[in-house]
Amino acid sequence: MKRIAIIFAVLSILLAPGCTKTAESEYARYTDSFFDTFDTLVIVTAYTKSEAEFKAYFELIKGRFQELHRLYDIYNSYEGINNLKTINDRAGQETVEVEQEIIDLILFAKEWHGRTHGRVNIALGPVLQIWHRYRTEGLDDPQNAALPPLELLQKARERTDLEQVIVDPEKGTVYLAEPGMSLDVGAIAKGYAAELAAREAAAAGLSSGLISAGGNVRVIGRPLDGVRERWAIGIQEPEASIFGESDNLLDTIFINDGAVVSSGDYQRYYTVGGKRYHHLIDPETLMPADHYRAVTVVAGDSAVADYLSTELFLLPYAESRALADSLDGVEAIWVMPDGEVKITRGLEAMLKSRGATNVNP
Repeated sequence: MKRIAIIFAVLSILLAPGCTKTAESEYARYTDSFFDTFDTLVIVTAYTKSEAEFKAYFELIKGRFQELHRLYDIYNSYEGINNLKTINDRAGQETVEVEQEIIDLILFAKEWHGRTHGRVNIALGPVLQIWHRYRTEGLDDPQNAALPPLELLQKARERTDLEQVIVDPEKGTVYLAEPGMSLDVGAIAKGYAAELAAREAAAAGLSSGLISAGGNVRVIGRPLDGVRERWAIGIQEPEASIFGESDNLLDTIFINDGAVVSSGDYQRYYTVGGKRYHHLIDPETLMPADHYRAVTVVAGDSAVADYLSTELFLLPYAESRALADSLDGVEAIWVMPDGEVKITRGLEAMLKSRGATNVNP
């Protein structure tokens, strides 16, 4: 049984559901949601001139998420679709012709793997499968929960070379060169999907909206309520257990036209011998990283923010901070194991705790 933290993830949107008339009389705020993609609740909020207009944008976003969910699914096959599961099933056997969205996702992951310390590796599937199995068994039978044997994990790591993920953009094919390899895009898929959906909704005419996919929030424009100049995104306190209550917020970030993504040790985990083991696995140690309770990234692109929230979480602070500081347009918050909060300098003007606001003076 999945925990509430998995469903609602890390970020709470400081908005109520339904329809609300605004001070800018031609716009109203509408909110709707769905829960059939990427194993998470997706909330869409927008300011539009009519409910019919909102519904059109909502269906566009929902449909896009459903399509991308099928393409990026590693557990299920779908008739007439070659998806990531198809690629994994044919590892070491044959190339697979796939849709452009899969090509683009893999190339994105490879590019950022090369631009960073490479802790996020979409070819780590064999290792993550083992952890997923042990975590599932531990949640189903807590008294017999156990850790994967290190020897088993080390053997699986032999089949995680990202260079052996062969992509041919011209032919639109992907080939996993070694039998037993498998892709796992859990570190980037939701953020990547949110970015594509947001861009397409904006191109279709949406000028004020917000997509929340679990711990991934992507905003379009500014809120058109005649009062606020920026969207308010609440960051959940790692120890909080009640979703959406302001007392359980670590802080609030005010942004427009960008993304806020969090990764934490409290989102998906199980307990062995009284110790919590989460799902963010360091490919160097093959164990859950223990540098932080949570890392939040603010960036202009949701896919980038999603990738970096995991990459920064898996790195020791000196390396993590240096990487964040080296990237233009990227800001970050680290919640240390003792609760200390560290932030990049650019976040000073975005955080409520540092005096930032989202209303006109």
